[in-house]
Amino acid sequence: MPIITALEEFKSALAPRSRLLGLDLGEKTIGLALSDTLLTVATPMETLKRGKFSVDAAKLDAIIAAQGVGGLVIGLPLNMDGTDGPSAQSARAFARNFAARSPLPLAMVDERLSTAAVTLTLLDADLSRKRRALVVDKMAAAYILQGALDRLRHI
Repeated sequence: MPIITALEEFKSALAPRSRLLGLDLGEKTIGLALSDTLLTVATPMETLKRGKFSVDAAKLDAIIAAQGVGGLVIGLPLNMDGTDGPSAQSARAFARNFAARSPLPLAMVDERLSTAAVTLTLLDADLSRKRRALVVDKMAAAYILQGALDRLRHI
């Protein structure tokens, strides 16, 4: 299935009562978050260590099957001026590769400052640096997915 950029089109491609899986793609990790079947709440799930694409895709396939996922929301780390940098190009490549092998609808959403916002929240919660490092990626994925869910609710 092609990558969808308009959330209106994404919403119409989703199967009823299916969950969404949110991905925050980093250089070394992939943060994951899962929605409920009503598409109202995003919950941080886990952080995967990145490896070869085929290995990462196989891990995602297993999660998708086990959790009843009907669509993917991938964060797109645009530069502050809205242009693509190396991270955005990498995220687009991952999305293209995954979309080429999966029938699921896949949306890419702007994730500028998501990690910064989550880090501030974790600092306010007085988490240690070590604990923040363990949870920031899956929390960022939940932040990205929740933003998409909030926008989908108003469509």
